[in-house]
Amino acid sequence: MAETKGTPQSGADILVQCLVNHGVEVLFAYPGGASMPLHQALTRFGDRLRTVLPRHEQGGGFMAEGYARSTGKVGVCMATSGPGATNFVTCLADAKMDSVPLIAVTGQVGTHVIGTDAFQETPIIEVCRAITKHHYLVQRTEDIPRVMKEAFYIASTGRPGPVIVDVPKDLQNRAIIPDYDPPMNLPGYRPQRAASREQLEGVLALVRHSKKPIIYAGGGIIQSGAALYLRQFAEKTGIPVALTVHGLGGFPSDHFLCLQMLGMHGTVYANYAINDADLLLALGVRFDDRVTGKVSEFAKHGKIVHIDIDPSEINKIKAATLPVNGDVCQTLKELVALLDADPSLGPKSNAYADWIRQVEEWRSQEPMRFQDRDDAIMPQFAIQRLWEILRERGMLEDTIVTTGVGQHQMWAAQYFKFNSPRHWLTSGGLGAMGFGLPAALGAQAAHPLKTVIDIDGDGSFLMNIQELATAYCEKLPVKTMLLNNQHLGMVVQWEDRFYESNRGHTYLGAGFEHEPYPDFVALAQGFKCGARSVERKEDLDDALEEMIDSKLPYVLDVLVPYQEHVLPMIPGGMTVRDIIKA
Repeated sequence: MAETKGTPQSGADILVQCLVNHGVEVLFAYPGGASMPLHQALTRFGDRLRTVLPRHEQGGGFMAEGYARSTGKVGVCMATSGPGATNFVTCLADAKMDSVPLIAVTGQVGTHVIGTDAFQETPIIEVCRAITKHHYLVQRTEDIPRVMKEAFYIASTGRPGPVIVDVPKDLQNRAIIPDYDPPMNLPGYRPQRAASREQLEGVLALVRHSKKPIIYAGGGIIQSGAALYLRQFAEKTGIPVALTVHGLGGFPSDHFLCLQMLGMHGTVYANYAINDADLLLALGVRFDDRVTGKVSEFAKHGKIVHIDIDPSEINKIKAATLPVNGDVCQTLKELVALLDADPSLGPKSNAYADWIRQVEEWRSQEPMRFQDRDDAIMPQFAIQRLWEILRERGMLEDTIVTTGVGQHQMWAAQYFKFNSPRHWLTSGGLGAMGFGLPAALGAQAAHPLKTVIDIDGDGSFLMNIQELATAYCEKLPVKTMLLNNQHLGMVVQWEDRFYESNRGHTYLGAGFEHEPYPDFVALAQGFKCGARSVERKEDLDDALEEMIDSKLPYVLDVLVPYQEHVLPMIPGGMTVRDIIKA
């Protein structure tokens, strides 16, 4: 349907036209009474905008996140009022915590019955006020183009985040002559922030005078597109790099300066280095408790440079010696340019030779390791073999990995290596189970020629297993490697460590049956997806090859022991001195 001028259009048609005008190619939308006009409009735009039908609104929200996280574009999802809208709450909170650009459009009851507890009415703007970057309850049909223009701008600029747009049904039906390029009205919103020359030179002065510097890089590297400049800066200065769970892929895992992940389940050597450093360059991070542990003890031996686009994150957790409120990509780009123009601004050649030797000693003494077995498939081994097979096939740069939340998520972060950004999608700050499968579908919709693999656990997978129907019907051939231990593994691990192994409802099996429960192969086949179960180690490679080669959505049910723990581990609120290695 072509955009018209001077012809009255319904609010629903106007809103969908706004999506097209802002470059949206895929929308994840589940219909209902208060959003029916929007869906009718979508049928008129089918040649310009693909609508993917999830089987649950939460699935649709996570799909939009997978689309956004894998592309850097704004992801868009849509639902009806009441329960449809409230099913977006977890997705919006997840996007807010992880800085994902997302727009959720929700239908609302008619303006004349708002506030009367009408059928399927919820005050979704009030519900979501604290978990969105911004929010709109549309008051007039004439406001739709301005609201959508502002929503896309807010979601994608500064620190990215979710915006909810609530549209009453009568405004969707009302016809007006629209203005598709209205002025925005955003007083006080200044997302573009830049470091000053004085701050840039201050950063380099601290680098030049340090003896044991380290870079602590997070999701801001990915979101701002700073991976190239991070690598250049690290190589020009010779400073090692430790990554948060959302920073993975922002610096090549196979680079000699990469210390992999730090924090609760990070490498021993990364945590040792952070603890011993005399200068911490914190780039696009928020000093999350899963990284810091006991805040007063975290990086207490050195000075801190904190560079972040969000002013509210500066000095929130740790006081910075040199706070820099600016875009991390632009800041790194300018730092690299300064070093190119005047190398004397940086450290002398081999200035950190002793420090690098110490880090290398820690790395050689405390590598990532697990106790392999011949009589069972260890979860770490399964992930490692998946990565190795994809590497041998030359497929790594065309593979996107998503995860649910739990032990499998941390093992994937530890044993699947990422060299490029936006190949690793996981729910970090909120830790939302059920994320893996729908996020994979969103990524697959965005990248139809890439291989998308959800590394999941049986607990997480069951939370949105209905999206296998979406995978099959929408021809999205995602692969799921299911590490099935019949338990809520991460909670079991904490029970073992801190509650004398007393099981507080963490067993997911049927108990009285000998076979694992449920039968994931039968479930997947019921959705017309490919499936296989594997329990013997010698069968794993063949099963992985079958999964990778499948043209259909595929579930590989890998039976693994439940007693295995994710190690190393720094217990919550504790320090590197308390690290558990075995």
